[in-house]
Amino acid sequence: MSDPLHDLARISGIHEDFWDLSGRRIETAPDTARALLAAMGRPAGTDAEAAATLAAVQAEAAARPLPWWLVLEPDTPSHHTLPRTVASMRLIHEDGTEIALAPGAEIGLPALPLGIHILVVDGHQTTLLVAPARLPLPERDWGVTLPLYGLRTADEGGIGDYRDLAVAAAGLGAAGAAFVGLNPVHAGFPADPNAFSPYSPSHRRRLSTSHIAVPGFRLKSSGALIDYPATLAHQREALETVFDLAEADGPDPAFETFLETGGASLLRFATHQALSDIDGSYWCHWPAAYQNAASAEVAKFRAANPRQIRFHAWLQYLADRQLLAAAEAAKAAGMRFGLYLDLAVGTHPHGAETWSEPEVFAKGVSLGAPPDAFSPDGQVWALSPFNPHALARMNFRPLAETLRRQLRYAGLLRIDHVLGFERAFWAPDDRSIPGTYVAMPRDAMLAVVRIEAARAGASVIGEDLGNIPEGLQGALEDAGIMGCRVAMFEQQGHGSFRPPEEYTEIALASFSTHDLPTWAGWREGRDIEARHRIGILDDAEAESAQDWRRDEVAGFDALAGSNGDGPDPMHRFLGRTKSRLVALQIEDLLGLADQANLPGTIDSYPNWRRRLPVTAEALAGLPELAHAAKIMKETGRKTGRQE
Repeated sequence: MSDPLHDLARISGIHEDFWDLSGRRIETAPDTARALLAAMGRPAGTDAEAAATLAAVQAEAAARPLPWWLVLEPDTPSHHTLPRTVASMRLIHEDGTEIALAPGAEIGLPALPLGIHILVVDGHQTTLLVAPARLPLPERDWGVTLPLYGLRTADEGGIGDYRDLAVAAAGLGAAGAAFVGLNPVHAGFPADPNAFSPYSPSHRRRLSTSHIAVPGFRLKSSGALIDYPATLAHQREALETVFDLAEADGPDPAFETFLETGGASLLRFATHQALSDIDGSYWCHWPAAYQNAASAEVAKFRAANPRQIRFHAWLQYLADRQLLAAAEAAKAAGMRFGLYLDLAVGTHPHGAETWSEPEVFAKGVSLGAPPDAFSPDGQVWALSPFNPHALARMNFRPLAETLRRQLRYAGLLRIDHVLGFERAFWAPDDRSIPGTYVAMPRDAMLAVVRIEAARAGASVIGEDLGNIPEGLQGALEDAGIMGCRVAMFEQQGHGSFRPPEEYTEIALASFSTHDLPTWAGWREGRDIEARHRIGILDDAEAESAQDWRRDEVAGFDALAGSNGDGPDPMHRFLGRTKSRLVALQIEDLLGLADQANLPGTIDSYPNWRRRLPVTAEALAGLPELAHAAKIMKETGRKTGRQE
């Protein structure tokens, strides 16, 4: 790399190299650096351009009397020495109130309340992240994870909705569970009914409308697998009818308040959804004039289509009200945490979030993972990452607002792929250019998590699986953010499983996840069979994988005393782990062998489509649930009920 390009990449946080899982050092190529710098808005297409951008970035840094952000503790005064005497200083509190500070070469900041405040020194902003040093850890407890979409039987049909969730939560809470865990419930793509992966959202601060319960409406689609196009078409028709009836009755004060509170952000989202009804879900395919949310053409569209925009805002109102009701039902049933929600690691590059707030996202790149034994060509997730420099310029508010939206409903929040708080792998859209890692402002982002969790009185889990950067797990533990420990991966050698007393305490333990086989499926090698059947594994690879799996099953059985007769020994093993929280999966309680999602597949496996074999109402009376609750209590976990 030429010197200006090298220096610009380095100070921009682009890693010079990384080590893959085979131990090879992968050096960042010049083309990669140029592509990633362009994604950050730091042009470096030629050496001359790189030199000019470098000079501008360095000049900006030299002019700043303080860093872009500081982490402080609540209610604690602080003192800061500046590199030079400054002429003006003012403090802008989170609520917008301002106070002037005495200019000079020293800053004495008063004790500040929890939140995000701004210090302006000679015109340069520094974000003050006033966060508790550590989140309190929960007591030993347990809960159940389930697929919200699957909370309907084959006879009932349709898609599991927020009303079903309230019923399920009440039943699980009565049995003693402290939480009910879900996959993300972010807004999706109603105009593309086949885009139903919860981990590829359109907007993470808006809610999925596919789970809205429609009063008096019976969905027609039934069978073991969900037919999303048919089901969502019927639901949309019913919702349009209900909306028109509601509008005919006159203004709903609660909805009007929701609109006022949502403000411009809600209006932009509703406008995006109305445009999607006409031009399709993905704004990259829209006419050029409509690809800019701030364009005059979009403003004219908004003025000409008030009914459709109001309709989409009303859908968010219904989803919000119904998810809050589910959270309240969980707490009323005695659940300590209530809902356990999941925050997706990124957002679709051409969805509502990137259209509404393009300035905070890196452009022309996707989140992903480098090549490894499982993905020789690497992984590209088709998710837009936050631009770390834009995030800092925007006072980290996009992250704070995203977290706050989830914690409006959840007492427990999982952050998917929290490794991205330390470094994120960016893959250029030009697939001929390899990707590499970009450093993220970890300490600032963790401070924002602590701020929002402390506001909500919630606990947080970071999904720290995979190629974990050095130091991240220590930083998470210091922050009081729990990790994930998946029992099938907790091996000290092939088939030699970690005993329960050696599990990480600051963690949530589970046997599997939504991307992995169930207990029964793992024992049978169902995931291996599925990959063989659809051609991901050839005959020899499948046979070798099954041999490997049989050794693993034997090793776990020897430690846990399991034998395939049911999940009880596995549940007892999880209950005995040192980890503060345990998540049991509804699929294991019901003895199901097929997993929810098979990574690396789209149409060749029925991802996110399987219905549960029992109704939401029936969960409360499951003997298997009562038995699991008894095991959790016997292993020293609380009943889950609030005192």
